[in-house]
Amino acid sequence: MLASLSALPLGPLSVLLPNQVLASPYFDDGFLGLTQAELRAKLGPPHSVRDRKAALRVFNYYSLQDWENFYKKLVSPQNGEDVYHYKRNGIDVRYSFGYVQDPNDTSDAPTLYVNLVDIEFGKPVPIEQIPSLVPEFQPPVEPTIPAFRSNLWVLIFKGQPSADARFIIRERGKERLDWSLAFQLFALQGLPEFLTTKATIDRMEISAQSLQVIKQRQRLTHEAILNPFSREFARQPPPPPPPTKKIPLPKYAE
Repeated sequence: MLASLSALPLGPLSVLLPNQVLASPYFDDGFLGLTQAELRAKLGPPHSVRDRKAALRVFNYYSLQDWENFYKKLVSPQNGEDVYHYKRNGIDVRYSFGYVQDPNDTSDAPTLYVNLVDIEFGKPVPIEQIPSLVPEFQPPVEPTIPAFRSNLWVLIFKGQPSADARFIIRERGKERLDWSLAFQLFALQGLPEFLTTKATIDRMEISAQSLQVIKQRQRLTHEAILNPFSREFARQPPPPPPPTKKIPLPKYAE
């Protein structure tokens, strides 16, 4: 998967250090598995950098200059997420890229690899609108593609597993599992019981997840559904309305 740049032909505009490494994305999202240097070459310098407070979705934001000059050493490089802001179809879209460190790289500036893309929308958007706001989200259309839901999210798998993707996974026993591209769509206010593509989403994540983990350990929390982007899903009839309960009329003695 990785190759030394010294072994690759360089174009006339290439300015690369001999100890840099090249990585290829594992899936067709184009992000997972890239090095931080490759991501920044692809998207440009991040508009800001953020780090997370514990496991909560509470973040500190820094300018790139402040991060590189001070906070990067204080917080540690792999805890900084590169943040990019876009305006698409009148909607604010914020990308945040999380990284993992090469465990074999013990240098002061270890190589970082993208393992998570967190995408937030400025306001809730319908599921059907997300592909126009996130070009990297090209959902499958087959009805039987693995897809799941809870009352707060929809999870859609795409494509075949990648053995190389194990490199960005930090889970015990990862070598015994297969890891595939997954899109998880989150609704902060919850999803309706009868799900349609009109349901609104606040943010989404692009990551590598294991279908085996869901089938073996998470069956109670992951309800299998038809792929929401398939024609068959759109043709599902709504459930019948619940029967109305008649209010009993009082009976009076004659």
